[in-house]
Order: sequence, then structure tokens, then C-alpha cells
Amino acid sequence: MHANIENAQPIYAALFISDLHLQQSHPKTTEAFFDFLRRHAMCSRQLYILGDLFESWAGDDDINSAFHRKVVRALRELSDSGIEIHWIAGNRDFLVGEGFARATGMILLPDPYIAVIAGRRIALTHGDAQCIDDQAYVDFRSKVRNPEWQKQFLAMPLEQRKSIIEGMRKESRKAQYAKTDSIMDVSPAAIAMLFEQTGTSIIIHGHTHRPARHEYASGSSKCNRYVLPDWEYDSDPVRGGWIAIGQDGLIRQFGADGFELPSS
Repeated sequence: MHANIENAQPIYAALFISDLHLQQSHPKTTEAFFDFLRRHAMCSRQLYILGDLFESWAGDDDINSAFHRKVVRALRELSDSGIEIHWIAGNRDFLVGEGFARATGMILLPDPYIAVIAGRRIALTHGDAQCIDDQAYVDFRSKVRNPEWQKQFLAMPLEQRKSIIEGMRKESRKAQYAKTDSIMDVSPAAIAMLFEQTGTSIIIHGHTHRPARHEYASGSSKCNRYVLPDWEYDSDPVRGGWIAIGQDGLIRQFGADGFELPSS
């Protein structure tokens, strides 16, 4: 089933995306996002962005760059049309704040967040907080999510912040070469804890760039964890897609071409 259906009535209760890593040097990915907003998000009641919409975000005072204005305008058009946009911060854009939210009409959510959609209780998270086997990242995340660190960082000149972030990205890329895939993935123990703490049977997250549906047995019931894909339309192979929840509560996964993926 193709998601692009011209209809005045919403056909989906909610859509979910993450890890687009939008940046000026990736124009095809950015245009794919704008196309998604026009053709698919407009067919939904709600859009949930679960982190890393941007490759980096140095602070809301960078909102007036030409590139960021285009993204803000596209999101504002969607929210002005009556579609709710919800945001959970990622590891690349955790400095998005109230200024960006006001400009786009988005609702900032805590991580994790329990959403009730089409009668289903769903735990939403970016996913990086569940990568607890990577101790170096756990320590880094704890530092940069500290309000005092953020206050000091945001007090620096914008260009200095951008330079620091670029240095962090380079160091992160180098560090990843020395890490195993399992260390950089979510921890089974952390996922089990999230199911228990939220009392949900469904988790949707991004971050790992490993789109899939994972099924878990919990007593006599089953739990499902859905992982969102990252987006990359500027190189081959093209990657992308989203998750949709219908008005009937059915969860569907869509690929980069906008077509529904076979149920796994």
C-alpha cells in the first residue's frame, strides 16, 4: 500500500520519523523530508519526530540561517494545517528548545514519553539512553544533558559552539571504529526496563539506524519494539521511511519509496 493518498480526512492517527540528519550538504534528503511532509504527514492527525532531525543543532539562535528557515517554514505549514507535531530530542539536536518549538508550532516531549494513539499505549524514545553498554557514550550523554553544562555552552558565541560541535562529531566518528555493533545497539536489559517502567507493550525508537520489528515474550503477552530507519537520499543505497499507526490501531512500516513494507 502506498502512503500517498489524497484525502481531506486523515487516514493515519500518527506517523513517526527519526534520524534524518538534515544538513545543507544533503539537499536530496532535505527535499525528501519536505515531500514527506506535503504528501504523507498531511494525511495524519499527528507527527512524532523522535530525534536527530538535524545533523547538529548549536542552539535556537541559529534558527535564522537560510537552511534552517526552510525547515522551520515547512514544519510551520504542517502545524498550521492542524496536524500536531511532537518532538523528542536526539543525540544530535538535544539543544533544540522553546524558541524552535514556538517557531514551528511543535510540542516538546520528555524522553521517554508514553503516547496513547488509536487506543494503544506506546513508549516513545530516541533510543540513545538505552545504549547503556557503551559506557563512554553514557558518560558523554550525562555531561551534555546536564542543564548547567548546557547553560554554559549556550552562553558561548554561536560560531564557537558550531566549531566545538564539529570537533565532537569528528571524535565520535573516530571512536565508532573501535566499537562493536553490539555495544552501539540498545541494551536488552535497558529495553526490558523501559517496558516495565512504562507498562507498555510497544516501544518505538530510532538512533541505531537498524530498522526492524523485534518481538519479546512477556509472560502470556507479547511486546514489540519498532526501530525507525535513518534517512539518506544523497548517496546509494537510498535509505529512509517511517512508521504509521492507522485509525484502527494497526502499525505499518514504510520504506524510503513511500510503499508499505511487508509485515515481518
